[in-house]
Amino acid sequence: MTDAIMDSKKRQEKDENRSQGISGGLYLVATPIGNLRDITLRALDVLAGVDLILAEDTRHSRKLLDRHGLRTPMRPYHEHNADNVRDGILRALQDGQAIALISDAGTPLVSDPGFKLVRAVAEAGLRVLPIPGPSAVLAALCASGLPSDRFLFAGFAPAKQISRQKFFSEFVATPASLVFFESPNRLLASLQDMLEVFGPRPAVLARELTKIHETLVRNPLPQLIENLSTHKIRGECVVVVGPPETQALQMSQAQIDMALIAAMERFGVKAAAREVAQITGLPMRELYAQALVLKQQS
Repeated sequence: MTDAIMDSKKRQEKDENRSQGISGGLYLVATPIGNLRDITLRALDVLAGVDLILAEDTRHSRKLLDRHGLRTPMRPYHEHNADNVRDGILRALQDGQAIALISDAGTPLVSDPGFKLVRAVAEAGLRVLPIPGPSAVLAALCASGLPSDRFLFAGFAPAKQISRQKFFSEFVATPASLVFFESPNRLLASLQDMLEVFGPRPAVLARELTKIHETLVRNPLPQLIENLSTHKIRGECVVVVGPPETQALQMSQAQIDMALIAAMERFGVKAAAREVAQITGLPMRELYAQALVLKQQS
């Protein structure tokens, strides 16, 4: 970060920015998920006024800045260099600089490496300022037609099938819509594992949101898999899976077992049975007995 030290001219510009309301701190700026016009006026003001922009891929983010005529210096901040540059960023913030953190698309910290930086900045007693805007999670959920009053965002599922099914089983009894990111080359395999774990729930594939080839496909999981199996999947994908239509009556024994196993990885047997009982409405005594059987089998 030594090259981010400002000369007198830059300090003068910094003072002007302060008079416009861009004070020192870390700004978490949401950027477009596709259409470059999907950016707020406040986000443009912040990106123009900060001393430095931290970007996952500066070449990618340069297109956005060029589109809006912004010339603010950029530096890379990603999972490969984060540990090495974090201390320098903290020192710059302690010196009063204003720094923006952006992801390649959407809201920072949603499936990107900004979490540790925000935690370090907050622990140092420095300001963290969210500048809200586009989010693929919310865009997909709102357009899905599935219940949006309660939802859980789970990010990317693991790449290997066994780990992926275990991952999905953690959410089998969650009474909420589920939102996942997935890569196009793993999409069908992931959907098949969702069907195995969740059963034939309603689901939506949101692909290339806000871009020219934006598509939303709404089907129960079996039909969604069938419809997509003959297509070449391209682009960024968000999958929304509906909650259980009812609770205990719609859950198979295999789904109940998955819910118990996932809960026992976080709690003891009794607490796991209690949690699944609260979610499903099933008797705790029966669930406790089944949890003991599953524990012995494992």
